[in-house]
Amino acid sequence: MPGQIPLIGEKFPEMEVKTDRGVIKLPDYFVEKGKWFVLFSHPADFTPVCTTEFVAFAKRYEDFQKLNTELIGLSVDNSFSHIKWKEWIKEKLGVEIPFPIIADPMGEVAKKLGMIHAESGVVTVRSVFVVDNKGVIRAILYYPLDVGRNIDEILRLVEALQLNEKYGRALPANWPNNEIIGDNLIVPPASTEQEAAERMKQFKCFDWWFCYEDKATAEEKEFARKALKRVANCQ
Repeated sequence: MPGQIPLIGEKFPEMEVKTDRGVIKLPDYFVEKGKWFVLFSHPADFTPVCTTEFVAFAKRYEDFQKLNTELIGLSVDNSFSHIKWKEWIKEKLGVEIPFPIIADPMGEVAKKLGMIHAESGVVTVRSVFVVDNKGVIRAILYYPLDVGRNIDEILRLVEALQLNEKYGRALPANWPNNEIIGDNLIVPPASTEQEAAERMKQFKCFDWWFCYEDKATAEEKEFARKALKRVANCQ
């Protein structure tokens, strides 16, 4: 369907984009390196909320790299603006932005990805695309102009998606601090009567359709807990 934005589970659309580090081709630029990537848009450079987000992304950049994940920003500003804004952030706030920003002054990329704000028609909302190392979109988030994103939750989301792929298990709400099953992972539902009958003998279960097990490593759990602690402590 013409004009339809990409959906979770679909391939990220191939495109060449201009950044403050030159022209790159998505998603190949990251996929060829075996990397996941998080593409996030912001309304404009030199704006307060966006500045706080970029500093937060930069401070967590090493954590994203531990998850084999790169970052790339986007706005309708040009590369000159991106470069100058990065310089301002480093000079005034002492934080270096270590990832590229897409320059999209005509809004072509933003429109293709459904990032344009309905009220203005030109400003990009705070959207997030999480793309895996095969170029498949694994998650999409949208935030309004006036509310900054929780970067640690995006970090936790990326780890959760990778654990789901690694173990074939679902992750509960607030993992690894879930109110019901703690840091356990959820076993996929049974698909046959025989499998359902055996479920409660194989795993810890509330019922055959709700079973769980301690699958993730201590290191993986601690990584997510550190992110949640930063959220709670605002650090």
